[in-house]
Amino acid sequence: MHRYVAQANIDHYLSLLHGGDLTADNRSTITQLLLGEEDKLSRDLEHLEFAESRAAESRDRVNRLRKLRDAFEEGSPDRAQADRVLANVEAIHKLMEQFCHHMRQRVNSRGL
Repeated sequence: MHRYVAQANIDHYLSLLHGGDLTADNRSTITQLLLGEEDKLSRDLEHLEFAESRAAESRDRVNRLRKLRDAFEEGSPDRAQADRVLANVEAIHKLMEQFCHHMRQRVNSRGL
């Protein structure tokens, strides 16, 4: 039961982080909560698959936003806004990649 709560919390925190209307303090707090939930997951293959699916979704989001950003004229206000959004999403993606790497290490240290 706890793993489902942790997974639901991770999804919720990711949703909040992608919302974009956060202060720096709130973003930091939510990031810490996200990391805490990630640590609660055990070392089994199911959790690794969960981590990898979230990292893949994150990677897709980054790629979509890059294409959207590139559609704006260089130097325009829209491009500047898109750059800020992309930087935020790339930072979230980096967290997800680290989560995935951490889960792989946990699963591999346990053995399959």
